Amino acid sequence: MTPRQVKKPAQSAFVVMAATILASLLFMSIEPPTGLSVAGQRVLGVAVIAIGLWGTELLPMGVTSMLTVVLLMFSRGVETLGDALVGFAQPVPYFLIAVLTIGLAVQKCGLAERIARFFLRQCRGRPRALYAHLLLAFPLLTLLLPSATVRTGILVHVYEQALSLSQVPKESALSKAIMMALNSINRLASTAILTGGITPVVAAALIGGMSWSRWLVMMLIPYLALLLIGAGLIFVIYKKGFALHMAEVPNSVSQPLTGAEIRTIVITLAASFLWLSDSFHHLDPAIPAILAWMCLLAPGIGVMSWREFESGLGWNNFFVIAASMSLASALINSGAGSWLAQLIVGRLPVLSDSPLLVVVVLLLAAPPVRLLIPNITGFLSISIPVAMAIAMLTSLNPVVCGLLVMIAGDAVLYYPAQSASSLVVYERGHLSAAEIFWFGCLMTIVAIIVALFVALPYWNFIGEPLARTV
Repeated sequence: MTPRQVKKPAQSAFVVMAATILASLLFMSIEPPTGLSVAGQRVLGVAVIAIGLWGTELLPMGVTSMLTVVLLMFSRGVETLGDALVGFAQPVPYFLIAVLTIGLAVQKCGLAERIARFFLRQCRGRPRALYAHLLLAFPLLTLLLPSATVRTGILVHVYEQALSLSQVPKESALSKAIMMALNSINRLASTAILTGGITPVVAAALIGGMSWSRWLVMMLIPYLALLLIGAGLIFVIYKKGFALHMAEVPNSVSQPLTGAEIRTIVITLAASFLWLSDSFHHLDPAIPAILAWMCLLAPGIGVMSWREFESGLGWNNFFVIAASMSLASALINSGAGSWLAQLIVGRLPVLSDSPLLVVVVLLLAAPPVRLLIPNITGFLSISIPVAMAIAMLTSLNPVVCGLLVMIAGDAVLYYPAQSASSLVVYERGHLSAAEIFWFGCLMTIVAIIVALFVALPYWNFIGEPLARTV
């Protein structure tokens, strides 16, 4: 690729970003639309700039994150600097750092290479078998490691080792397929379980509470469909990678586990036990992760030094996820998120004679709201109450409508800042922000199809119909 070819996309992105910034500044300077506060108007303008910069990568993602905090403050979209930095006071960024440390430990102690060699022996140089192993690992590991971020933090190192041992180039289609699966569809296995992460917990609470078993019954089939279709889509997009020759790794004498490997396994399993038993102790998921982080770095117990931790960690992840949470909080507190949702779906009650049309509009309205709100909690907090209120006005089942918009928002990722697990993969450099965005657009279509043709008929079959029962 010539320097001129490299420059052209960058120049195009710069032009698009400059136009976006000018449009955002113009929007912030005019009279606020009816129903939107001045603070909400300014937060929306900042959100558009932040999303544009995160998506185009014109600035390092960490720099864009801190710029977002500064813009929130100087635009007066928030009242105080503390409000602009509120995401940095949330548990999630620290949970992410701790989870990344577990992944680093798995790599450093040699466990990642050991597991990678096992997978490679099983697949015998067949890329499709390696991909199938990865897909099977998602639902199976969910029972042991409910958090998609934890699974991704470990698996990304395992599969990087596998690809490296098989002499598969980092920029190859096979590498991209593996990493896109980790980036975009690994998360879907978690949402099928009520204790699988923040998405099901927040959604169930907003809907009004749901038992673990009822959630599993309702979500298993739709999310299995999303996972399988998403996996098939990745296979088709990166099909040439599956024809690639993988160098076979010679069989070697299996060595016993080292002390470092054993300690890493014990610490990870202990954290997993605390995550799985949260219904008894009610600890925030960040607490077991931080305890594991402390153990892995503690002299005499851990497997790496503080210097190794500092140099091996992708600090972009911390700043991006914290800033995205600050932005989501500002969108909610300023009323901008609710205004946006109401703007998109405000006319739905007049469609009460067409229940399916109401559902279609809800599903089409969810993606733009998800695009503007980087944090899934913020999206759910705005979209589910709006969808349930519309359901009540149109004589539809509010539980079904709430779950439908959850699926429409949860199944997609438009840029890495929208998910901690996506940031883990993006930091490794296999995928560009543009590739993640376009796959997110395709998954938007998949989510709508699954919602209409899998979820609705299935829920009706198990006694949760779209029409509200009196």
